[in-house]
Amino acid sequence: MRLTRYTDYSLRVLIFLATKGEQRSTIGEIAERFKISRNHLMKVVQELNHKGYITAVRGKHGGLILKRPPEDIILGELVRDTERDMALVECFADPAACAITPACRLRPILREALEAFLGVLDRYTLADMLDPHRPELIKLLHLEPP
Repeated sequence: MRLTRYTDYSLRVLIFLATKGEQRSTIGEIAERFKISRNHLMKVVQELNHKGYITAVRGKHGGLILKRPPEDIILGELVRDTERDMALVECFADPAACAITPACRLRPILREALEAFLGVLDRYTLADMLDPHRPELIKLLHLEPP
């Protein structure tokens, strides 16, 4: 399975915000640090805000912060929320798309594999991605220690 760029960017935004802690960040700041499109990030941030992962505050003293503690953000949940299509093969979306679907074992095997993949991600949180590497992330992202 390959995660989309959208999910990748969602993870990066959350890692960045979690690394900064209570300090607010901007889309421009995140885009600059990761060298990715500001326009793409705007869409990602809008959805993360809508789904309750972050809070986006407008105005002069606005910015982005995590809405929940990193230990409450489960990676499997995030992937399910950001991946548009979890159909690994065509018959996931349309069983009639393949002539051998009634006798094929590929679909249930891949479904089991996908469930195992997500099950592993369900065992980890955003906090697990930071500890014990937070000081190194601060350095790599050119952030000021809180």
